[in-house]
Amino acid sequence: MPLPDEVLEKYKRAGKIAREAREYGKGLVREGASLLEAVTTIEALITSRGARPAFPVNIAINEVAAHFTPRHDDVGLKFARGDVVKLDVGVQVDGYIGDTATTIEVGTTVWTDMKKAVEEALGAAMELLRPGTDLSLVGQAIETTIAARGFKPVENLTGHSLERNVLHAGISVPNVKEKGAGTVREGDVLAVEPFATNGMGRVDGKKNSSIYRLVRHRFARTSEARGLLRDIEANFPSLPFSERWCVRYCPEAIAALEALVRCGAVSFYPTLREVDDGIVTQAEHTMVVTAGGAVVTT
Repeated sequence: MPLPDEVLEKYKRAGKIAREAREYGKGLVREGASLLEAVTTIEALITSRGARPAFPVNIAINEVAAHFTPRHDDVGLKFARGDVVKLDVGVQVDGYIGDTATTIEVGTTVWTDMKKAVEEALGAAMELLRPGTDLSLVGQAIETTIAARGFKPVENLTGHSLERNVLHAGISVPNVKEKGAGTVREGDVLAVEPFATNGMGRVDGKKNSSIYRLVRHRFARTSEARGLLRDIEANFPSLPFSERWCVRYCPEAIAALEALVRCGAVSFYPTLREVDDGIVTQAEHTMVVTAGGAVVTT
């Protein structure tokens, strides 16, 4: 079913702000600049526009494909010449989300073809998205486009559907041909995000990314952890949040979050690295599927 006009407008507004934040953020990614300053500046821009981040700004560098944001004390992290930086930005307006990403190469042009591979793959996917399209064909188009430039898609990362206050809403948009992927429907809101690599084409990881999500209410042993859990439940009940956002409620946020992870109240997103340490590039747009095709909001 088509989205109600008021819902579509909120998706469009979130997408517009996300696009502005993404483009502004590209200028912050330069040799010697602080990762922490970049993400906090981008997030401040989002809030200044009357919206909220849908998730902490992600900065994934080189072989890291996704899921990393600086902690509040990561003041020494700097961009270096030659870094391949995936900048992933999410914005919510009344819970309706715009999710977008781009790849910036710091001071060099070694990986231009791999950047073009994901941009072209995203374009190929956008052309196919309309009601009735088999998502396996979308994955096949992404895979074929990336392979044509001599790279591999990251097969175990996918795009995803969006719903109000839900970042990953159940539909996956594959980056390779995948049987049984499902069918596109009018009214679907999809974040399509091809990833390309010169490695094996898979990611894995266990390291804490400093990005968390609420799992359930559980008893925490320390008063700091219990207090922080109350704040998380009030402010981040459904969407991802960062350690540095928690510092405003709890100065000992790192220890308190560790306690909440141990008791099962929150979990962290693992930092995802290419298994062969291959360089990874990414491009992403959010799209609303209409009877006439995909309307890009970001």
